[in-house]
Amino acid sequence: MEWLLDLWPNMANVQWWQIAIFVADYTIKFFAIGTVPENRNPSSSTAWLLIILLLPFVGLPLFLLLGSQTITGRRHRIQAHANKEIVRRTAHLPDIPADAQIDTRGPGLSGQLIATVKLIRQLTGPPAVKGRCRAVHSDYAASIAAMTAAVEHAKHTVHVQMYIFALDPTTRPFVNALIAAKNRGVDVKVLVDPIGSRKYPGYKKLKKLLNATGVQWHAMLPISPFRLRSRRPDLRNHRKILVVDGSHAFVGSQNMIEAEYQSEANHRDGRRWHDVMVELEGDIAAHLDAVFAVDWTSEGAEAPQPSATMKIEEPIADDPDINLVQVLPSGPGYTTEPNLRVFNDLIYAARHRITVVSPYLVPDESLLMALTTAAYSGIEVRLHVNEEADQFMVGHAQQSYYQALLEAGVKIRRFPAPNVLHAKFLIIDDEIAVVGSSNLDMRSFGLNYEVTIVTACGTLVDRLVALADEYDAASSALTEKMWQDRPWRQRYLDNVFRLTSSLQ
Repeated sequence: MEWLLDLWPNMANVQWWQIAIFVADYTIKFFAIGTVPENRNPSSSTAWLLIILLLPFVGLPLFLLLGSQTITGRRHRIQAHANKEIVRRTAHLPDIPADAQIDTRGPGLSGQLIATVKLIRQLTGPPAVKGRCRAVHSDYAASIAAMTAAVEHAKHTVHVQMYIFALDPTTRPFVNALIAAKNRGVDVKVLVDPIGSRKYPGYKKLKKLLNATGVQWHAMLPISPFRLRSRRPDLRNHRKILVVDGSHAFVGSQNMIEAEYQSEANHRDGRRWHDVMVELEGDIAAHLDAVFAVDWTSEGAEAPQPSATMKIEEPIADDPDINLVQVLPSGPGYTTEPNLRVFNDLIYAARHRITVVSPYLVPDESLLMALTTAAYSGIEVRLHVNEEADQFMVGHAQQSYYQALLEAGVKIRRFPAPNVLHAKFLIIDDEIAVVGSSNLDMRSFGLNYEVTIVTACGTLVDRLVALADEYDAASSALTEKMWQDRPWRQRYLDNVFRLTSSLQ
């Protein structure tokens, strides 16, 4: 110890606990530098390392709690088995139905569509199939009324999966229809994300009513430390699906709650959510039902019995309401970020116009590069976002990307406050569309279970184009000059919360 005293004369006054803290501090930092970047994108690694190096005794526990993006154990085994079964059971099916009449040699998006379908099949399993588009519901109350009517006509099964599900005057008819269906012998199953729903008073009322009436339901990814069911709390199931009799389905962005989200302030201020749900019939419903079945089984329940599916025999070209559709599931159960890869694939394929509708746009480097590259190349890129974000941190993180987007020539259209545009879809050259629960943010790419459908060759794309035009007419443009003149405080918060957006 004498050589230490020679180097640091005050060493004799140092307490043992100070040495312990010093050693622990550098041990944590050494551990983090060699561990955090493994299988993690650079922006996420940088954000985590910044927190751990600045505040090691805070950052390390946070990383251990929130740092893992994967699902392990039983859920992982179920997802892996399901993926193999999907591949096995659909191996005899072509990538695209034979009567789709797509010219793969053409100069347009036909060849790209084939490539995208193959990409999705390689990443997740299901091929493209036919589905009749019955409606695209953008009116909130009408959407719930249509779902209620579908349940009222159910004969065999009703499968409901919602990120947020709460009982209130708007959703009461739908819940009553579920109970009535159960009472007449229909097999009714409900999945709800408890973290997404629990802050709403109607969630407790819903649970009590479902339990009292005997409707089967499960919480998705529950956090129950006392039952040894603890996991990363921000891995959530964000899917919104309704499948009736295996042949009639709804999928999109709308939760099962009133448009004001049970908030007195929202009622007072006239703040309402605007969503889209696509109503489909045919083979695509069975594929959405398979997504539900995997999630139902993952919650420790017995796998639901397959429902009889309604085959669509008409050729796509003979009925414009029959679309080519493909299910794109994604989430922690997949290691390849399927939705991000498909979004980038389609954006790079665009030649004329890209329309993006997303309330939460927090892109990773690859998506930001794809969007700005398209804009720099002269493609019209139109981005629909909210004038006023409904989430403080996410809103500021999103805004931190506006400067780069505007400089590239992206046209940013802001939906007027106090409304909240919550719909999520992407349209490429008015020929291919992607619609579902997935936002264009890093949470939807890596942390949330999402379900999306890719569609072409029918009226569904045209209806989404018309809906985007409605949003455009109601919105105002954000110019680069307007954005550069924003207050310093807003600029500072944008930059701060941009760092948190990468904590995956």
